[in-house]
This record gives sequence, C-alpha cells and structure tokens, in this order.
Amino acid sequence: MYAYIKGEIADKAKNYVIIEAGGIGYKILMSTTSIDKLPNIGAIQKIYTHYHVTEDNISLYGFIENEELRMFELLLFVSGIGAKSAIQILSNITPASFALAVITNDISQMTKLPGVGKKTAARIILDLQDKLKTEETIMPDNATKEVYTKNDNAKEASAALQVLGYTTKEIEKVLENIDLKNLSIEEIIKKALSYLGR
Repeated sequence: MYAYIKGEIADKAKNYVIIEAGGIGYKILMSTTSIDKLPNIGAIQKIYTHYHVTEDNISLYGFIENEELRMFELLLFVSGIGAKSAIQILSNITPASFALAVITNDISQMTKLPGVGKKTAARIILDLQDKLKTEETIMPDNATKEVYTKNDNAKEASAALQVLGYTTKEIEKVLENIDLKNLSIEEIIKKALSYLGR
C-alpha cells in the first residue's frame, strides 16, 4: 500500500518513529539498528514501509534501506515467523550476514539471534533456499559465467544477493563494477549492496 513515507521526524522511541508527512503523523515500527541510524528529530527522512495487517492489528513497519525491507518480507515467508520476530531478528543481524548464513547453511549464526533455536534456524534456511530455487532466474551471460568459474566467492555472493530478492541481471551488472580479487564473500555482498542501494 505504501512503498515509502518521506517527511519530518516528529518523535523517536526505542522501537518506533513518528514521521509527519502531509499533516499526518505516521507511527512506524522499526528495528533498533534502523532507529539508531536515523538523524535527529526535525530532520527529513525517507522510510521504506511494509503495511502489515493481521486479524486484530494494522501496523506500519519501516526500514532505512531496501535490503532490510526485503529481508523482513523474506522472514515473513518463513512459517512460524511473525512481524515482531522478524523486526527483532533485523535488530541483531545485517542483511548481508543474514543472506550469507542462508546460503552457507550457517545454523550456528542463526541461533545467535533472539528467539531462534536450532529448529527455527533450520526452517529459515530451508524455506528461503527452497524459495530461491523455485523463483525464476535469468542465466548469467558468458562473461559472468567466466567470473563465477574463476571466483567461487562471487558465485556464493551472487546466491546470497538473490536471497535478498535481487535478480541475476541486477547482480551481474553490479559485479562487473567490483574488483573481486581477494574479497571475502561478505565483502563482495556489502560492496554489491552499496551499489544496488543507490
């Protein structure tokens, strides 16, 4: 319903911000990580939003970066994870680290998150890997295939970025602009996200 809301920060609390836009104050629930990144009250801020409706509640969830929104929506796809759990997870892991944990089956990293035990961690990884496999992807062109063949980290990073909802075509274009030599998988993901977020 709302892609984003841009307006003045009227108030900030531990788990929400109020943005005034067009004479309306929108209460937007956010992760503590995102709230910590916000400028002071009175500043103009753009917040990406997810309009969340349940039987007994309607809420707006907000994110400074598109990757956080994508990760939040991915977590909602996992059975047993609700909006409050998803926002709590977002407060404790970056989208890059989360995507990397999914594609590398890193259950130990997932179980460090609040409210995530071994069963939930395994379900998150399995559900999101299955989702990735079933989504339609565009095969890399010959130049990109060559990059993937020479650099396993680029291949893993590409899979992680797909977990966050980026298409193969978007990822290919960005990887062409990154010097991949000597970069770890997470460093490639972070660099790619800095381009994709522009």
